[in-house]
Amino acid sequence: MKNLKILVVDDDLDVITVLEQILEAEGYEVISAFNKQEGIALALEHKPDLAILDVMMTTHYEGFEMAKEFVDRPELQGIPTIIETSIEVLMTTKPSVQAMAREFRNDPNYKELQVILIRDIVTGNAGIDYRAEDGRSVWVPVNGFIRKPVDKARLLPEIERVLARKAAGAKI
Repeated sequence: MKNLKILVVDDDLDVITVLEQILEAEGYEVISAFNKQEGIALALEHKPDLAILDVMMTTHYEGFEMAKEFVDRPELQGIPTIIETSIEVLMTTKPSVQAMAREFRNDPNYKELQVILIRDIVTGNAGIDYRAEDGRSVWVPVNGFIRKPVDKARLLPEIERVLARKAAGAKI
C-alpha cells in the first residue's frame, strides 16, 4: 500500500532524521528540506503525496506560509499538509473551522492570540488563523496537525487519516 512520497520540511536535522526513520520503516519514501524555499522546489519536482511542515524555520511562520502556497499555487494544490507544532490545537464540532476561528478571534479570551490552530473532531477539517506581520488575520486550511515532539503512535494514524481522505476524494 505504501510507496507513497512524503515531503518533510523542518530546520532541525534531528527532527528530520527521526521522521525519516519512522516513515521509511513504514514503507514511505521521504524527501526532506530545511526551509520553505527548498521545500517548494522539492514539492514542484517530486509532487509528494503528503507534506509535513514545521512552523518556525527561517521566519516565524514559514510553515504556515508554505502551507498557504500549497493552497494558492495551482501546481501544488492537492498536496495534503500536516503541520508539526507545539502550539495547542483548539477542537470544535463545527465543520466550518474557518468560521469557528473567526469566532475565537472575536472572543476576548482568544482575541490576542497570534496563532489559532483549529480542527473539527467530526469531519477532520482543520486550519490555521495567524496574524501576519502587518497585523491582518490570515486563514490557511490544512489537513491535520502533529504535536512536537513527534510521537510515532500519533504520527502514523494522522498520516493514514489524511491519506485516506485524499484517496477517498475528500477536498484537500
